[in-house]
Amino acid sequence: MRALVYHGPAHISFDRVPDPVIEDPTDALVRIDAATVCGTDLHIRRGDFPEVKPGTVLGHEAVGEVIAVGAQVHHLRPGNHVIVSSVSACGRCPECRDARYGQCRGGGGWILGSLIDGTQAELVRVPFADHSTIRRPHDVRLDDAVLLSELLPTAYEVGVRNGHVSPGDTVVVVGAGPVGLAAVMVARLYSPYRIIVVDLAAARLARAAHMGADAAELPGRMIGELAEGRGADVVIEASGDPDGFVLCTRAVRSGGHIANVGTHGRPAVLHLESLWRKNVTISTGQVDTSSTKWLLELVRFGRLQLSPLITHTLAFDRMEDAYEVFAHGTETGALKVVLHRT
Repeated sequence: MRALVYHGPAHISFDRVPDPVIEDPTDALVRIDAATVCGTDLHIRRGDFPEVKPGTVLGHEAVGEVIAVGAQVHHLRPGNHVIVSSVSACGRCPECRDARYGQCRGGGGWILGSLIDGTQAELVRVPFADHSTIRRPHDVRLDDAVLLSELLPTAYEVGVRNGHVSPGDTVVVVGAGPVGLAAVMVARLYSPYRIIVVDLAAARLARAAHMGADAAELPGRMIGELAEGRGADVVIEASGDPDGFVLCTRAVRSGGHIANVGTHGRPAVLHLESLWRKNVTISTGQVDTSSTKWLLELVRFGRLQLSPLITHTLAFDRMEDAYEVFAHGTETGALKVVLHRT
């Protein structure tokens, strides 16, 4: 099969590699119909995750068709169309029983495209398949379904839910990339007073306004007004930039929440000298994808419109191009780049 392989920092290529096989009785083999590129994939390509070894097939977001299952897979059969979760869950450990699948201690967690071969390939082996896939209804488009592998659950679980967004809140989202914009969409379900988005790219700010932000502007005036006034109830850090985290600490009110969603490849400064008496809650987290089924129903019945998040669609054999388009999103206008099997 063909797959995108990591060969070390700054070196990836679309290669021919052996087909995966069933290794454990809880495995399933899935033929990928659509996959996408995540910001974490860019961090891996840069070498920010040394646990990812050269030779690993990248990717952890995909939808496809089950073609084979192990003897202990009970809820899937060949021919089922599934969303492959970015997080694998053994279903047995205390963390999984508490729906904290991202912290699985039974061999799961974030392993696809990290510790084992991932989804940017024609075929993928999915461990713990009963707990790590969700059936895709026929009325949910491929392009929408692939955003339920990780993007939408991350925006909700790590951003909106961890930040305790509530009716009447002032919510600030720092970073108008795909996760930040998805957070805007989901936060609106909770009837906040206003949602403010800050970003450095004018095109992304315009898109944020189109997707429901009440204000979208460059860092500066709005953050200054919040810092000097009451401040925001919830600030969602979705940029992955250390300076973005500092903006969050300035914008949040006393007693407010900072929900860090962005993946930080460099250290971020925590200004405790100005935060120590503000009673601020700072949350971090690995997505669990425990909310995927609920979010899937919101998409099915039109409560969430995901198509504005998808800006580029490419064929599988252009995976390397997809990384370049996504990595330079401020110039290309890219949010989510979806790759289709042809």
